[in-house]
Amino acid sequence: MKWAKLCELGRELPEVVEDVWFRTPALKVRGKAFCRLREEGDTVVFLTENVEEQEVLIQTQPDVYYITDHYRGWPAVLARLATLTVPECRLRLERAWRVKAPKALLAQRDGRAPAVKPRAKKPAPTPASKLKEKVTAKKKAASKTRRG
Repeated sequence: MKWAKLCELGRELPEVVEDVWFRTPALKVRGKAFCRLREEGDTVVFLTENVEEQEVLIQTQPDVYYITDHYRGWPAVLARLATLTVPECRLRLERAWRVKAPKALLAQRDGRAPAVKPRAKKPAPTPASKLKEKVTAKKKAASKTRRG
């Protein structure tokens, strides 16, 4: 498995983008990372739901999964790209994605809710729009004092 192939599989999930996390290439959903390439380039970090899931993966597939002391007690597992298969990668990506995806996106993926549009970011306020807000607020306040 190559990182490029892993990213291709990851982008099959809703709203996944490639970005950077801890100065390394990563996959994120709505700004929250769930998988990243380690500095060495031959291993990836997948978030897990809990430490028990991490332990089961390491015990059942030690040729693929392992951890270093840094990850002990943390819900994440390291996977060797050289031994990671496409079906296993898809499963790990989906599980890690579910750890970070918002509830509405999970519901959409599971067919429990209508499609959710990606959230648009509010434009940053400009000096003109701030001034307009202040003028409007002053007019409202003046209007209330005249009535009262």
